[in-house]
Amino acid sequence: MKFPKYHDLALLILRLTFGIFMIYGHGWGKIFRLFGDEPIRFADPFGLGPVASLALATFAEVVCAVLVALGLLTRWALIPLIITMFVATFIAHGDDPFGKMEKPFMYFLTYIALFLAGPGKYSLDALIAGKKS
Repeated sequence: MKFPKYHDLALLILRLTFGIFMIYGHGWGKIFRLFGDEPIRFADPFGLGPVASLALATFAEVVCAVLVALGLLTRWALIPLIITMFVATFIAHGDDPFGKMEKPFMYFLTYIALFLAGPGKYSLDALIAGKKS
């Protein structure tokens, strides 16, 4: 199957945008909450405790988002992000009006699309795969 001329550039733009925006807009603040002095209050949908739930969300929104932006272990890194955005959309904001759940829902759907499409040729995954061949 032949992809359009700019398919890989589009994937790079999506990976960089949704990776970096996730880190800057969501993950970075969670790092300070996780390692700060304030008592941790965070949604605990799986009964792991608020500290563990915040740690998992922080891992997804920082470490996995960096991996997605770089295109390294991309599909593996997208799994925690998809789960985190599913929880944010349908559990944390499930009873909120659409405007409140719209942003996590867009992240959720974009991460699913990236998972299905893969990282593209402008990624560390493609560079590593090229060296193995």
